[in-house]
Amino acid sequence: MTGRRGVGRRLLVPPATVLLLAASACGGSAKPSPAANAEPGSSVTASAQPTGESPSSAAPERSEPNACDLVTDQEAAALARLKLDPKRAGEQSCTWTAPVTGPTGQVEVYVGDGAKKMLDIERQLGHELETVSGVGDEAYLDTQANEIFVQKTGTWVAIRLVLLNDPKENHKPLKDLIRVVAGRL
Repeated sequence: MTGRRGVGRRLLVPPATVLLLAASACGGSAKPSPAANAEPGSSVTASAQPTGESPSSAAPERSEPNACDLVTDQEAAALARLKLDPKRAGEQSCTWTAPVTGPTGQVEVYVGDGAKKMLDIERQLGHELETVSGVGDEAYLDTQANEIFVQKTGTWVAIRLVLLNDPKENHKPLKDLIRVVAGRL
């Protein structure tokens, strides 16, 4: 009996060791913060040391609009031509989905760098992009997918519509909605 108990302990030691090593490696920093080295009662201030970047190369801080504020629930439902579940907000996105009991449909709104990256990917894939004139500073409709993009005052917004129909049926509703969104930027 005692021989079996020893075998069980030997089998538990390697996994336990791995867990302990993994836990001790997480979240640590090899370089202590200035505050960690400060004496009690003293204050630490960060000095403005040059970073090697010129002032023009650093991106200016600007707050981007909330994606869920750019499209209303009613506008999302009208675009999808479906009843949609309540929106789900992401960090730079907002999504409305159709109930699982009905037809497939989804409306997605993205704001910021992610929206611009989506456009860049469509270009890399060779999708045909139609310029939408008179909307924002620049706007494009992906004629092969249900996606439309607008840039106004440096902020990019993308709207993606997921429907199981011919994308051509969605061009006008997408253009109409992107005009409204551009007006809110």
